[in-house]
Amino acid sequence: MSQISISNLTFAYDGSYDNIFEDVSFQIDTDWKLGFIGRNGRGKTTFLNLLLGKYEYQGTISHSTHFTYFPFTVKDDTLDTLNIIEEVYPDYVYWELLRELSLLEVDDSVLYRPFHTLSNGEQTKVLLAALFLKENSFLLIDEPTNHLDIRGRELVAGYLNSKKGFILVSHDRKFLDGCIDHVLSINKTNIEVVQGNFSSWLMDKERQDNFELLENRKLKSEIKHFEKTSKEKAVWSNKVERTKYDTKNSGSKPDRGYIGHKAAKMMKRSKVLDARRQKAVQEKSKLLKNIESAESLKISQLDYHAKQLVAFYDVSISYGKNTVCQNVSFAIEKGDRIALQGKNGSGKSSIIKLICGENISYSGDVQIGSGLKISYVSQDTSFLSGNLSDFAMEHDIDESLFKAILRKLDFSREQFAKDISDFSGGQKKKILIAKSLCEKAHLHIWDEPLNFIDVISRMQIEELLLEFKPTILFVEHDNAFCENIATKTVRL
Repeated sequence: MSQISISNLTFAYDGSYDNIFEDVSFQIDTDWKLGFIGRNGRGKTTFLNLLLGKYEYQGTISHSTHFTYFPFTVKDDTLDTLNIIEEVYPDYVYWELLRELSLLEVDDSVLYRPFHTLSNGEQTKVLLAALFLKENSFLLIDEPTNHLDIRGRELVAGYLNSKKGFILVSHDRKFLDGCIDHVLSINKTNIEVVQGNFSSWLMDKERQDNFELLENRKLKSEIKHFEKTSKEKAVWSNKVERTKYDTKNSGSKPDRGYIGHKAAKMMKRSKVLDARRQKAVQEKSKLLKNIESAESLKISQLDYHAKQLVAFYDVSISYGKNTVCQNVSFAIEKGDRIALQGKNGSGKSSIIKLICGENISYSGDVQIGSGLKISYVSQDTSFLSGNLSDFAMEHDIDESLFKAILRKLDFSREQFAKDISDFSGGQKKKILIAKSLCEKAHLHIWDEPLNFIDVISRMQIEELLLEFKPTILFVEHDNAFCENIATKTVRL
């Protein structure tokens, strides 16, 4: 076991006025299994690249380990998988590789197939297995779950739990709980390291946030009270001081020593109260710095004239000779929140495309309600570019509402001037969700909407769907989200 020590780290991208990190210091052990969390755009991937030495920075990063990044960049995916593994780790031992693959329930026949013929989930598992064969290596694992179905996530979580020495970027709460023992959290003003899994970190954070909110209200009230009382004492002191030079009705002069003493006492009391006020202001300034804003979102769905919107009866979908799903039957009715589940390649996206009106070959009976308006969020974000104002105009949505939703999803106003292509994966996905929330539709269809989206925003979206109860069909591999949201599940 050794330590990775970060001291006074400051970093900003060239041409940017804002620091991603400013004077950050912390230490981690190379035996820890760290879950790396933080809102989209806070710098998680940037920090991993700093560890890899890709950027220049101020401060120091001290370590005696070798960092390895996942996902490994495959230059030629037409090569057999075994050749790719040789690129990843030339000194691998074959029986050790087979052992790792069996732990991930990957058949060793994939080793002799071209890498591009493997599913995304198989590629993820193979590369993880190869990287963990490396000795004296500390893995930087960047969002491995995006191409894994629910079963795949369970397998990989169990696999990672049996290992040690990695930083894992993931936004899947159950996945994190299943494989980490420390949390590395990028907050609004600092980076903190705490022992435990995601759930224990969230519980502690909520407790700390609630304490700070109560303390903030209490200090606010105290400051107001101190200001009022201090001013009153100062005014009384001045009034009393002036009476030293008055003449009593009897014609005798007042006791100036006594009056001066009384005035000084009142002024001293005023200064004590002002000092207490300043101390309260100072204490208050330390609060609420890391409380995440997660304002409530809204969705306004159109009312459909019939109870049933969509129905499938014994539907099978094929591409040439390859049947991706068969004998699928289900209906979407008003108020349903349906999770469409199945292994990668089981036809989930094909069913969605069929409902959305794409020309797909199928057999069976598909009934789509007349005049049905659908709002669709795709898996793919690679087509996004340009500025947000042009995007809103192009898709005929209210720009003010669109940007207000993005603000609630932790976009800063400065980001509104940037090109969408420069946004993080999570920020791009938020653009598609914000667009969908602006659209007037009877049915929302979201295909893996949470890929790359941070945990806080996921919980915001959950609260939205539970509060407004829209009719929605979604594909999502985040187990916690599915359990919390789905009223029905269609398994392929």
